[in-house]
Amino acid sequence: MCLELYLTPAVLHERTNVELWVCANLIKLFKEENTIPFIARYRKELTNNMEADIIREVQQALEELTQVMKKTHASIQKIEKQDKLTSYLKVALLNCKTSDEVEYLFAPYKTGSNQTKAQKARQLGLEPAANLLIENPNQLNLHSHIRANIKGLSTLAEVEKGVQHILADMMSKDRDTLDFIWKLCDQNMVLIQSTLLKAATKQNAGTKRDTEKFHLYHNFSCSIRTIHHHQILAINRGEKLKILTVKVNVPDRVKNEFCWWCINKRWRPKNFASPGIMKILTDSAEDSYKRLICPLLCREFRTRLKTNAEMESILMFGRNLRQVLLTNPVRGRVLLGVDPGFRNGCKLAIVSPTSQILHTDVVYLLGSGVQREAEKIRRLLHEYSCWTVVIGNGTACRETEAFFADLINRKYFAPLDVVYCITSEAGASIYSVSPEAVKEMPDLDPNLRSAVSIARRVQDPLAEMVKIEPKHIGVGMYQHDVAQTLLKATLDSVVEECVSFVGVDINISSETLMRHVAGLNASRAKSIIEWREKNGAFINREQLKEVRGLGPKTFQQCAGFIRINPENIKGFCSSQPSTSAAGGQGAGGKGSGSKAGAGGGGGEGTAVRPSKKKSKTMQPNPLDQTCIHPESYDVAMRFLSTIDGKLCDFGKPSMESKVNQLLRTSSLDVVAQKLNTAVPTLQMIIDGLKQPHDYDIRAGNDCDVPCSSVVCQCAK
Repeated sequence: MCLELYLTPAVLHERTNVELWVCANLIKLFKEENTIPFIARYRKELTNNMEADIIREVQQALEELTQVMKKTHASIQKIEKQDKLTSYLKVALLNCKTSDEVEYLFAPYKTGSNQTKAQKARQLGLEPAANLLIENPNQLNLHSHIRANIKGLSTLAEVEKGVQHILADMMSKDRDTLDFIWKLCDQNMVLIQSTLLKAATKQNAGTKRDTEKFHLYHNFSCSIRTIHHHQILAINRGEKLKILTVKVNVPDRVKNEFCWWCINKRWRPKNFASPGIMKILTDSAEDSYKRLICPLLCREFRTRLKTNAEMESILMFGRNLRQVLLTNPVRGRVLLGVDPGFRNGCKLAIVSPTSQILHTDVVYLLGSGVQREAEKIRRLLHEYSCWTVVIGNGTACRETEAFFADLINRKYFAPLDVVYCITSEAGASIYSVSPEAVKEMPDLDPNLRSAVSIARRVQDPLAEMVKIEPKHIGVGMYQHDVAQTLLKATLDSVVEECVSFVGVDINISSETLMRHVAGLNASRAKSIIEWREKNGAFINREQLKEVRGLGPKTFQQCAGFIRINPENIKGFCSSQPSTSAAGGQGAGGKGSGSKAGAGGGGGEGTAVRPSKKKSKTMQPNPLDQTCIHPESYDVAMRFLSTIDGKLCDFGKPSMESKVNQLLRTSSLDVVAQKLNTAVPTLQMIIDGLKQPHDYDIRAGNDCDVPCSSVVCQCAK
């Protein structure tokens, strides 16, 4: 079976409700191994300007369908080896829409599984009788199948029961029948109900506390159409902890309508049937519903509710993670990072505007030595001209906040106008003992590394947060109850999206940040760093093609998200061997820093060394500073000719004026047609030419707002 034959745009459209032509394009784009950021930014005309989140959902749906098809193919092969595959069963398998349906059909054929009632009846030779009952009941003679010495055929009642089991099995595997029962369920109120498990009331005090957490669901009932996703996750957790018992309640009306439809419509005998035959058919419909279809419905409802709830939870994780990663950076300041604590004291780290570690210390804000510690902090702030304090929101956060707020209100740090902010320290402790932190700050105590991380995550949240595994950032609920593989894939994809859309300056970016650019990975990022150390600064994007391991496809995916800032090229070329980037400023970030003290900056050491083989493409290109993809440079140059603009003027008011002047007389559609390009591509070119050199997509987002008193309550 060819998977491509079944993974059609129509199937994907049915699953996702995305336009058919967009589904066709996305299937092709994913087959060509295009990344989500690349598709979302540079293939908008093929996706109808679809957002990255929607593209990600379509990708996940496509992967699910692929798994269903693979499972179907494997099941058919296994049943064929057993020589038990009938044309009826093959059609039923090929019509499956979910993995649960495939599992349901394949279950009787698993090695070691018990025979079903229908299989036993078929082995007794009753399948022709069951088919004849539907096709031509006048010719059916059940008495001829009676065999006195054979169990299952010894009496007429046993023969009728065997025929009933075969018919019930046929009904439960028929696509039209299943579609009808699902339609009935959609038209009626199906409930999900949870009650307190009796055994949970007899357990110890500790378990009683857990039981109380689920008091809302001790006697809970709700329609499956209106129940909230968080309620499903809570109920499932309670069931897993053996506190709740959960069931799906399908109304009797569904059963009655289903049986009537089977008897009078779908499975009605083609010729006149006697009352005895009709009784067998009626019993078959009822048996099929009660024994086979209703349990299948309940399992499928639970699976759907669980899948949808987990998906919404994962999407919420992704949205929250994106908000954290795209927090507006606070640049150009010396920061004092404070990791609060009681017994072990508050860990301090002062970092430069380029994230170099200038000083680390520990102070104890409880006890008789508070005044002495306050004096130490004042001396440090004055020594390093630091007037912004960043406090982690962990243990002792509020006490530490009150301490600084009191000193600030008393003008203790004058003439410095000191302010503070509170930021999330989620994941800081885990990062502080990670191999990456040890490599970056080998001489620092893990507690002091946390303080450094707290300061840097305000200075450049994206560059610092990518060092932490996304699931440790703490941006969602029911983290351990959802599918971990899907959660990791989604969060990693969101990180890739954020890093790519912000952009990275290839000459100052750290390996950690660069590996998250679309099309790159750890080995490719390492190769770029090695090329940079060997050959010096990248002059233009074309030089990426000279890096080992970066082929045409990788270049296509990553090139548009790579920036080359001339100022950083100059800084790179004048740097010392110990110079390193601070942590990977985004597209709008400027400057590079040097290592100082234990740990240094977040980037890799990159000294300029003469290359034995000089690059063939040493000419800088101003477009490399923009979001315009190299594949569109030709169109961009023709557009500049149209507006009589100069490439060196991009990002200046004069460029914006010329663009606006053209658009006042011609529409985007007309200009795009003249340039033989798509409207979204032209819009991206216009945006790239109009945006200032230091443009950063995070500029309009929230940041950790500095405070001077507790009243601000600005915890992030």
